[in-house]
Amino acid sequence: MMRLLRGLYEWTMAKAAHPKAEWWLAGFAFVESSFFPIPPHPLLGLMCLAEPKKAIRFALICTVASVLGGLFGYMIGYFLYEAVGVWLIGALGLTESFPIAACYIREQGGVAVFLAAGTPIPFKLMTITAGFIEMNLATFVLAAIAGRALIFMVVGVLFQIFGAPIKQIIDEYLGTVTTIFVVLVVAGFVAITQLGGGDDEGDADAHPCTQVTSLEQI
Repeated sequence: MMRLLRGLYEWTMAKAAHPKAEWWLAGFAFVESSFFPIPPHPLLGLMCLAEPKKAIRFALICTVASVLGGLFGYMIGYFLYEAVGVWLIGALGLTESFPIAACYIREQGGVAVFLAAGTPIPFKLMTITAGFIEMNLATFVLAAIAGRALIFMVVGVLFQIFGAPIKQIIDEYLGTVTTIFVVLVVAGFVAITQLGGGDDEGDADAHPCTQVTSLEQI
Protein backbone atom coordinates (compact mmCIF):
# COMPACT_ATOMS: atom_id res chain seq x y z
CA MET A 1 0.00 0.00 0.00
CA MET A 2 2.76 2.43 0.93
CA ARG A 3 4.59 1.61 -2.31
CA LEU A 4 1.44 2.43 -4.30
CA LEU A 5 0.94 5.63 -2.32
CA ARG A 6 4.56 6.62 -2.86
CA GLY A 7 4.28 5.98 -6.59
CA LEU A 8 1.10 8.04 -6.85
CA TYR A 9 2.71 10.85 -4.87
CA GLU A 10 5.80 10.95 -7.09
CA TRP A 11 3.69 10.77 -10.26
CA THR A 12 1.50 13.68 -9.12
CA MET A 13 4.56 15.69 -8.11
CA ALA A 14 5.95 15.23 -11.63
CA LYS A 15 2.67 16.38 -13.17
CA ALA A 16 2.48 19.35 -10.81
CA ALA A 17 5.87 20.50 -12.10
CA HIS A 18 4.78 20.12 -15.74
CA PRO A 19 5.12 23.29 -17.88
CA LYS A 20 1.35 23.39 -18.42
CA ALA A 21 0.49 22.74 -14.76
CA GLU A 22 -0.47 26.39 -14.25
CA TRP A 23 -3.17 26.08 -16.92
CA TRP A 24 -4.51 22.95 -15.25
CA LEU A 25 -4.54 24.75 -11.91
CA ALA A 26 -6.39 27.73 -13.36
CA GLY A 27 -8.88 25.43 -15.08
CA PHE A 28 -9.60 23.44 -11.92
CA ALA A 29 -9.99 26.62 -9.87
CA PHE A 30 -12.36 28.14 -12.44
CA VAL A 31 -14.73 25.20 -12.87
CA GLU A 32 -14.73 24.30 -9.15
CA SER A 33 -16.24 27.68 -8.34
CA SER A 34 -19.14 27.20 -10.70
CA PHE A 35 -19.98 23.55 -11.34
CA PHE A 36 -17.13 21.05 -10.85
CA PRO A 37 -17.09 18.96 -7.63
CA ILE A 38 -13.30 18.48 -7.29
CA PRO A 39 -11.47 21.39 -5.58
CA PRO A 40 -8.10 22.78 -6.78
CA HIS A 41 -6.51 22.64 -3.32
CA PRO A 42 -4.66 19.31 -3.75
CA LEU A 43 -3.11 20.40 -7.05
CA LEU A 44 -2.18 23.80 -5.62
CA GLY A 45 -0.50 22.13 -2.65
CA LEU A 46 1.44 19.70 -4.82
CA MET A 47 2.56 22.43 -7.21
CA CYS A 48 3.75 24.48 -4.26
CA LEU A 49 5.62 21.43 -3.00
CA ALA A 50 7.21 20.84 -6.39
CA GLU A 51 8.31 24.47 -6.79
CA PRO A 52 8.13 26.34 -3.44
CA LYS A 53 9.70 29.49 -4.92
CA LYS A 54 6.65 29.88 -7.19
CA ALA A 55 4.11 29.20 -4.44
CA ILE A 56 2.73 32.74 -4.26
CA ARG A 57 2.43 32.85 -8.06
CA PHE A 58 0.48 29.57 -8.03
CA ALA A 59 -1.77 30.82 -5.24
CA LEU A 60 -2.46 34.05 -7.14
CA ILE A 61 -3.37 32.11 -10.29
CA CYS A 62 -5.70 29.93 -8.24
CA THR A 63 -7.33 32.97 -6.60
CA VAL A 64 -7.94 34.89 -9.83
CA ALA A 65 -9.25 31.86 -11.72
CA SER A 66 -11.50 30.90 -8.81
CA VAL A 67 -13.05 34.37 -8.61
CA LEU A 68 -13.64 34.36 -12.38
CA GLY A 69 -15.24 30.93 -12.02
CA GLY A 70 -17.37 32.36 -9.23
CA LEU A 71 -18.57 35.06 -11.61
CA PHE A 72 -19.48 32.34 -14.10
CA GLY A 73 -21.46 30.58 -11.39
CA TYR A 74 -23.16 33.89 -10.55
CA MET A 75 -24.17 34.27 -14.21
CA ILE A 76 -25.60 30.74 -14.24
CA GLY A 77 -27.77 31.61 -11.26
CA TYR A 78 -28.75 35.02 -12.65
CA PHE A 79 -29.46 34.16 -16.29
CA LEU A 80 -29.77 30.37 -16.53
CA TYR A 81 -31.15 29.13 -13.23
CA GLU A 82 -34.24 27.44 -14.68
CA ALA A 83 -32.43 26.10 -17.75
CA VAL A 84 -29.16 24.99 -16.13
CA GLY A 85 -28.97 25.95 -12.46
CA VAL A 86 -31.73 23.66 -11.18
CA TRP A 87 -30.22 20.61 -12.88
CA LEU A 88 -26.70 21.54 -11.80
CA ILE A 89 -27.64 22.04 -8.15
CA GLY A 90 -29.43 18.69 -8.20
CA ALA A 91 -26.52 16.90 -9.88
CA LEU A 92 -24.18 18.21 -7.19
CA GLY A 93 -26.49 16.96 -4.45
CA LEU A 94 -27.11 20.49 -3.14
CA THR A 95 -30.85 20.83 -3.72
CA GLU A 96 -31.75 20.85 -0.02
CA SER A 97 -28.94 23.29 0.77
CA PHE A 98 -29.95 25.77 -1.95
CA PRO A 99 -32.81 27.55 -0.10
CA ILE A 100 -30.69 27.61 3.08
CA ALA A 101 -27.84 29.26 1.18
CA ALA A 102 -30.28 31.76 -0.35
CA CYS A 103 -31.54 32.64 3.13
CA TYR A 104 -28.02 33.20 4.47
CA ILE A 105 -27.02 35.37 1.51
CA ARG A 106 -30.18 37.48 1.77
CA GLU A 107 -29.59 37.97 5.48
CA GLN A 108 -25.81 38.28 5.66
CA GLY A 109 -24.85 39.38 2.16
CA GLY A 110 -21.12 39.49 1.50
CA VAL A 111 -20.30 37.87 4.83
CA ALA A 112 -22.00 34.64 3.76
CA VAL A 113 -20.11 34.58 0.45
CA PHE A 114 -16.83 35.38 2.19
CA LEU A 115 -17.28 32.55 4.68
CA ALA A 116 -18.18 30.08 1.93
CA ALA A 117 -15.19 31.19 -0.13
CA GLY A 118 -12.80 30.49 2.74
CA THR A 119 -14.33 27.32 4.26
CA PRO A 120 -15.24 23.77 3.13
CA ILE A 121 -18.80 24.90 2.26
CA PRO A 122 -19.16 24.32 -1.54
CA PHE A 123 -18.35 27.70 -3.08
CA LYS A 124 -20.28 26.83 -6.24
CA LEU A 125 -23.45 26.62 -4.14
CA MET A 126 -22.99 30.22 -3.01
CA THR A 127 -21.99 31.59 -6.43
CA ILE A 128 -25.04 30.16 -8.20
CA THR A 129 -27.31 31.15 -5.31
CA ALA A 130 -25.93 34.70 -5.25
CA GLY A 131 -26.78 35.11 -8.92
CA PHE A 132 -30.22 33.61 -8.46
CA ILE A 133 -31.20 36.07 -5.71
CA GLU A 134 -29.58 38.92 -7.67
CA MET A 135 -27.05 39.83 -4.99
CA ASN A 136 -25.20 43.09 -5.61
CA LEU A 137 -22.45 42.16 -8.05
CA ALA A 138 -19.77 44.44 -6.60
CA THR A 139 -20.38 43.06 -3.09
CA PHE A 140 -20.24 39.53 -4.44
CA VAL A 141 -16.94 40.10 -6.25
CA LEU A 142 -15.27 41.77 -3.26
CA ALA A 143 -16.42 39.01 -0.90
CA ALA A 144 -15.27 36.31 -3.33
CA ILE A 145 -11.84 37.93 -3.73
CA ALA A 146 -11.40 38.24 0.03
CA GLY A 147 -12.47 34.67 0.78
CA ARG A 148 -10.61 32.98 -2.05
CA ALA A 149 -7.46 35.01 -1.38
CA LEU A 150 -7.63 33.98 2.28
CA ILE A 151 -7.80 30.26 1.53
CA PHE A 152 -5.31 30.20 -1.35
CA MET A 153 -2.81 33.00 -0.66
CA VAL A 154 -2.16 31.78 2.89
CA VAL A 155 -1.13 28.44 1.38
CA GLY A 156 1.12 30.21 -1.09
CA VAL A 157 2.81 32.32 1.56
CA LEU A 158 3.39 29.36 3.88
CA PHE A 159 4.91 27.27 1.13
CA GLN A 160 6.99 30.22 -0.07
CA ILE A 161 8.49 30.54 3.42
CA PHE A 162 8.57 26.92 4.58
CA GLY A 163 8.35 25.06 1.28
CA ALA A 164 11.59 23.09 1.41
CA PRO A 165 11.20 21.86 5.03
CA ILE A 166 7.56 20.94 4.38
CA LYS A 167 8.55 18.93 1.31
CA GLN A 168 11.23 17.11 3.28
CA ILE A 169 8.69 16.21 5.97
CA ILE A 170 6.23 14.84 3.41
CA ASP A 171 8.96 12.91 1.62
CA GLU A 172 9.94 11.27 4.91
CA TYR A 173 6.55 10.91 6.59
CA LEU A 174 4.17 10.47 3.66
CA GLY A 175 1.95 7.95 5.45
CA THR A 176 1.44 10.18 8.49
CA VAL A 177 0.77 13.26 6.36
CA THR A 178 -1.79 11.31 4.30
CA THR A 179 -3.59 10.23 7.47
CA ILE A 180 -3.74 13.82 8.70
CA PHE A 181 -5.06 14.95 5.31
CA VAL A 182 -7.84 12.34 5.38
CA VAL A 183 -8.85 13.45 8.88
CA LEU A 184 -9.04 17.07 7.69
CA VAL A 185 -11.14 16.08 4.66
CA VAL A 186 -13.60 14.23 6.90
CA ALA A 187 -13.75 17.26 9.20
CA GLY A 188 -14.48 19.41 6.17
CA PHE A 189 -17.41 17.23 5.14
CA VAL A 190 -18.76 17.44 8.68
CA ALA A 191 -18.55 21.24 8.45
CA ILE A 192 -20.41 21.15 5.14
CA THR A 193 -23.28 19.19 6.66
CA GLN A 194 -23.76 21.93 9.26
CA LEU A 195 -25.07 24.19 6.48
CA GLY A 196 -28.12 21.97 6.48
CA GLY A 197 -28.86 22.51 10.18
CA GLY A 198 -28.10 20.91 13.53
CA ASP A 199 -29.53 17.93 15.33
CA ASP A 200 -32.96 17.78 16.87
CA GLU A 201 -31.75 18.85 20.30
CA GLY A 202 -30.19 22.00 18.91
CA ASP A 203 -33.11 23.03 16.68
CA ALA A 204 -34.48 25.50 19.21
CA ASP A 205 -31.23 27.46 19.21
CA ALA A 206 -30.46 26.99 15.53
CA HIS A 207 -30.22 29.91 13.14
CA PRO A 208 -33.59 30.56 11.39
CA CYS A 209 -32.03 29.88 7.99
CA THR A 210 -31.28 26.29 8.98
CA GLN A 211 -35.05 25.70 9.18
CA VAL A 212 -35.70 26.85 5.60
CA THR A 213 -36.78 24.06 3.27
CA SER A 214 -38.00 25.99 0.22
CA LEU A 215 -37.41 29.29 -1.59
CA GLU A 216 -40.93 30.40 -0.73
CA GLN A 217 -39.90 30.69 2.93
CA ILE A 218 -37.28 33.38 2.34
